[in-house]
Amino acid sequence: MEDEINIDTRGDFGLWAIEVAKQIISEQGFELAKAARDGTDDDVRVAGNALGQAITNALMEVYDGLLEKLDER
Repeated sequence: MEDEINIDTRGDFGLWAIEVAKQIISEQGFELAKAARDGTDDDVRVAGNALGQAITNALMEVYDGLLEKLDER
């Protein structure tokens, strides 16, 4: 995600997680479904790996933000 947001409560985190999940599924989930329908096993593998990487990137983004917040204290 490109915009910086503040996550101060569990509710904020939940809303962030929902929005990121929607974004990931709309982009990477579509590619995985298309590969499963029209592609080869390699296409499915590549699309599945891209989906996993997008999830990992989102989790690392929030983790890094938490570390930055701790460093500010």
